[in-house]
Amino acid sequence: MSREAREWAWEHSASRGNARLVLLSIADRIPDEQCVAWASLTSLMKRTNASRNAVRGAITALADVGELVALDDLGGPQHSTVYRLPRAAAWLAKVAAARKDDPQAYVEPATASDPVPEVDIERLRKHGIWPTAGSESDPCRQDLTGSESAPPRQKLTPPRVGIRPPSGSEPDPQNRSEPKVNRRYSSSGAAGLTIASDWQIDDASLSWAEQQGHLDRLGEHGLQAADAKWRHHRATWSPRPAYVWAADWRSWIAREHSPTPQRPNLYALPGGTPAPQAGMTRTEAHMAALKAALDEPTGTE
Repeated sequence: MSREAREWAWEHSASRGNARLVLLSIADRIPDEQCVAWASLTSLMKRTNASRNAVRGAITALADVGELVALDDLGGPQHSTVYRLPRAAAWLAKVAAARKDDPQAYVEPATASDPVPEVDIERLRKHGIWPTAGSESDPCRQDLTGSESAPPRQKLTPPRVGIRPPSGSEPDPQNRSEPKVNRRYSSSGAAGLTIASDWQIDDASLSWAEQQGHLDRLGEHGLQAADAKWRHHRATWSPRPAYVWAADWRSWIAREHSPTPQRPNLYALPGGTPAPQAGMTRTEAHMAALKAALDEPTGTE
């Protein structure tokens, strides 16, 4: 169902800039035609690559134009905020009603006057969305703080919360088609962490290397050698999230020098045997190896 929600956001939303990115990020999580999904502020920052203030401002802008509503009486995993796209829900309801008789009927975009269907809370439970305050009809929802009822959410966006749940595993995506990428699990069972040697270069990092000119500067072979050297120097580092490795890898590639005759062993890994250039004396070979070693990042920068 996220496809239909994304289609509404692309075709009918008036949002722009960061607000549009935030709206699309939430729409991508929507599991059914109710257009309700949970999202933490941290996850929206990661998805949109925007700052905390930028995401908060985008949420406020979307709420001001009526394209996004925070459902304060509902909560997602780890007390994440539950949002609804009311105009998307109204549009999907109009589409469903109009196409009962004519599957090819054109449906006008939803307006503020179009009715928004009521939220069916029972259907949301299977997606990890529950009422924030306990009730007699909801005895299995417990307040982990030990109080009789959870306090109502006072802000449109929640305070910063942990990225991973206490159990050590990430919740499954609300939309089953939402991919899990670069997630490897250590022996301790921590989710979302991987070691440097297992991290896979993502498409965004490859595009960055090409757009910034590093691929042309280093060449494909040079980029592969720099990647191998990076993995060697990071082999002893503790497991980290994929986005941390990606940022560190980009910083490493940006610092690499272009291969030149003056640096014959620039990409040699520590412990390797230098291969002197033809025609070089022993002193010149030692000096070239020393210069290459001085150019090697230490791994502590």
